Amino acid sequence: MDEMIKSALQFYEDEYSDSILYAQLAKTEKDESLKKEFLRLSNIEAKHAKFWHDFLTRRNVRTPRIKISKLSLYSIRLLRKILGPGAVASLLEMGENSAIQKYFKFLTTYQEKLNDEERRELSDVILDELEHEKFFYESKKRLHVENIRDLVLGMNDGLVEILGAVTGLSAVYVYNPKLVGISGLIVGVAGALSMAIGTFISVRSQRQVNESIRQRMEVLFRVSPDRAKDELLDKLLESGMPENVAKEVAEKLSSNHDAIIKLLIQEEDENEIRAALYTGCFYLLGVAFPVTPYFFASSSLVALPFSVLLAGTALAVVATFISVLSGISIKKKVTEMVTTGLGAAFVSYLFGHLMEALFHVSTL
Repeated sequence: MDEMIKSALQFYEDEYSDSILYAQLAKTEKDESLKKEFLRLSNIEAKHAKFWHDFLTRRNVRTPRIKISKLSLYSIRLLRKILGPGAVASLLEMGENSAIQKYFKFLTTYQEKLNDEERRELSDVILDELEHEKFFYESKKRLHVENIRDLVLGMNDGLVEILGAVTGLSAVYVYNPKLVGISGLIVGVAGALSMAIGTFISVRSQRQVNESIRQRMEVLFRVSPDRAKDELLDKLLESGMPENVAKEVAEKLSSNHDAIIKLLIQEEDENEIRAALYTGCFYLLGVAFPVTPYFFASSSLVALPFSVLLAGTALAVVATFISVLSGISIKKKVTEMVTTGLGAAFVSYLFGHLMEALFHVSTL
């Protein structure tokens, strides 16, 4: 099948699915402003789906009947219930950005094969998606969920790292599963603290760097406004803005130091304490899945398959949440996260066998 047609079929399926997804969000949303916005987005996505339907029909391509996965609908309701609308908005923003890039690539790649009306309508679709992204960005800020990245990464790291640790130790302490479980917990707590502290320092350091730049610019404005204007001009030129336009913008903003500081400093309204708590707590949650079976099994070899099963399932759930709400293929994302996580565990198990063969640790 032609690549253009394959892409259009995928776009049709995505837009149709998103329309249903937004309708479901509206159905369960209690916040009236968000409810209205989700309904509006559902109608716009339905319009986009019709564009792709008509696009394919004009090329004598039959559009398939789209079935919405019950797992997808259940996942979004569960995520909304557990984490609130802000987390949903944060992940949906990722999907809107992905759609923008895909549509722009389609437009630039196949513009010669599109008629004038199709090019105009596709440009309108891209503008709609840009508006969607703006809405989700503003919702994310309003609902204070800038830490969704910390949540996902923290849990994923806890799952993968501790699964690897207990799997490797299973090869060494075959008949002492509780020792493996306790060791996994110790490593997990240390890892959670390390991740939380690292996140805290990283976010605070960025805040301190921004504050330092702000103070420097305020001093520069008082001492030499022309030098401050030159720095703004350099920044605008680095961004690719034409020189004549950059000079005009710098000149007009030269007396507004707040505007210049906002352009020079890319600030993120992220609280370092909240970021550290998200990362550390969800890292510990990830630790619980691979470690728990070792406290109930008679041997490490009995606990190992249950540990792998629990960790693999948790990875699949995390991957499903990400893919459902970000426009990524569920199958692709689940396969990616589960195979990398279990692959790391397998290598760790082989390494544990190697350590036992070299040092005979279990007999010490």
